[in-house]
Amino acid sequence: MSKRFTKVLVANRGEIAVRVIRGAKKAGYQTVAVYSDADKDSMHVLEADEAVRIGPSPAKDSYLLIENILAAAKLSGAQAIHPGYGFLSEREAFAKAVQDAGLIFIGPDPHSIEAMGNKSASKIRMIAANVPCVPGYQGDDQADETLVAESKKAGLPVMVKAAAGGGGRGMRLVYEANELLANIQSARSEATNAFGSGQLLIEKAVMDARHVEIQIFGDRHGNVIHFGERDCSVQRRNQKVVEEAPSPAVDEALRVKMGAAAVAAAKAVNYVGAGTVEFMLARDGQFYFLEMNTRLQVEHPVTELVYGVDLVEWQLRVAQGEPLPLTQEQVSAKRKGWAIEVRLCAEDPRDNYMPQTGPVLSWSAPQGDGVRVDTYLTTGATISPFYDSMQAKVIAWGEDRETARTRLLKALEQTSFLGVVNNKDYLSAILANEAFASGDFSTAFIGKYFPQEQVSAAKPSSRHVALAVVALYLDDAQKLAEENNLSSEFIGWHSSHEAPAEFKLKWRDQEYDLEVLVHDGHQFSIEIAGSKIEINVARSLPHEFHYIVEGVQGKAVIAHHGDAVWLTAEGTTHCYTDTSLAPAQAVAAGADGRILANSDGKIVAVHVEAGQKVEKGTTLVVLEAMKMEFQLTTPVSGVIETVSVKAGDQVKGRQLLVQVKPDA
Repeated sequence: MSKRFTKVLVANRGEIAVRVIRGAKKAGYQTVAVYSDADKDSMHVLEADEAVRIGPSPAKDSYLLIENILAAAKLSGAQAIHPGYGFLSEREAFAKAVQDAGLIFIGPDPHSIEAMGNKSASKIRMIAANVPCVPGYQGDDQADETLVAESKKAGLPVMVKAAAGGGGRGMRLVYEANELLANIQSARSEATNAFGSGQLLIEKAVMDARHVEIQIFGDRHGNVIHFGERDCSVQRRNQKVVEEAPSPAVDEALRVKMGAAAVAAAKAVNYVGAGTVEFMLARDGQFYFLEMNTRLQVEHPVTELVYGVDLVEWQLRVAQGEPLPLTQEQVSAKRKGWAIEVRLCAEDPRDNYMPQTGPVLSWSAPQGDGVRVDTYLTTGATISPFYDSMQAKVIAWGEDRETARTRLLKALEQTSFLGVVNNKDYLSAILANEAFASGDFSTAFIGKYFPQEQVSAAKPSSRHVALAVVALYLDDAQKLAEENNLSSEFIGWHSSHEAPAEFKLKWRDQEYDLEVLVHDGHQFSIEIAGSKIEINVARSLPHEFHYIVEGVQGKAVIAHHGDAVWLTAEGTTHCYTDTSLAPAQAVAAGADGRILANSDGKIVAVHVEAGQKVEKGTTLVVLEAMKMEFQLTTPVSGVIETVSVKAGDQVKGRQLLVQVKPDA
């Protein structure tokens, strides 16, 4: 039973905690943040009226401990708890514990979460309610041999999915029968780590389909309405990358039909609050129930922008027993324009999307008509390995899809995110892709247009490398000028006869040799790979400079960190290391048998021991970082010399894990 409350505790972190805290404060509520040791200086802590520490950095010791969340509510005097998304948001036990403690859970009742939060249970219920479902297996027998047999029965390819969670974790697309067992075991392990449950279900994969979901909202007066659809077809590893509302593939008749199915699904479990019913939409217009997410979705901003509503405000009002603010007819009449969202993640697309950690040297969010950014990032923040890799959501609204798309492209161009490798350039490439611009794509989009080998092969242009040298020169010139009380324009590295200075830059494992002539401190003649590039610096500021190349002016945004320079220019961002004064480097890690951690993280499994013979491609270690598992393989055949880690160890990026002695 609902009652009035004045203070809300947000049981989450990152951008969603900031979003909910700001929304609650705007509506007049007192707010309480919770934080782990890694988040003590995070934005959500600073935004809230009060904040309570709930434990060490690992989520299992803080954000996933129900008793710690409840203790924080009691300590702060909060009367209601908003779960955000992820973590405990879809745990029936959490909702029940909150209510049993006499507090209000801002979300559905425990019985609804139990019925729809578990993917297997919800699918069984939907089949009974005659909602179209994908063929597969959702039984209690979770033995490996049962899941393998049921996968073959459904017909390959199949999707192996975690029953208790979402976000692409614990999910595998399997094409071959001989790959079933390994993928089932891997999905179970990842699901257990991410959601506390290793239960899996099997679904026949609907190929070349779209992922379309319906936002629904229910109250305690029997009302359930929908806010139309969102298209989330642009996915990688079954994780959403780009979301938009409405869908280019849904007309008004189909919208009404899918909306009615979603409302019926919600009413079947007496659903209260915000929820999302997800469907696979085949090219023939048939749609199939996938799952229901019993919480606010990551992509809720696109719905808010298209329908002109604040879904967090609606959650707060419904949690106090109020009826829905609008009827279905009123909501449908408010739909206007188009909105597209991209997820900005600390991950390296070139390195198979390996999560990245470290200090944020520069963060600047874009502004402009129709642009919205949800984030917790600030310059000087540190991205840790303990949580999800998503750091921000950049959203743009427009009167039509093309306006929204071009606004979002411009917004990404204006976004500065330096210090940690991220997917900003990758997102821009997706938005600029002709197939995406046309609206004719499916969940196969990324695999078709952005295959891993193509993404990994991308390199900076010669001009970008040359601009990095200019950035290094300007920085050193400024430092020398300050040390010697001179103007930086009088500082140069050339003698009176203008002998060129030699530079060595390193980008990943690629080395560049450059010769540089500087005139008057702002005219640069740079030779690289046999070509000469002329750059004139028109204006130089501490963190950016404006330049002219071939008569066209551009802007470079820069950040320095030791011998490294991060540079955003001409639509791409790269990090270079100045090795001009460094000794000759040894062979690259990997080629000499050194297996290094690609990121900060935890060792989940070690599959080899000293003295063991291994072939190229053998998995040596499994590393967990930002809730995902990564199999680290040997690039050479040889014999294991040393194993420096064991399961459960926390490791740092670039740490030596295994040494392989390569075959002669």
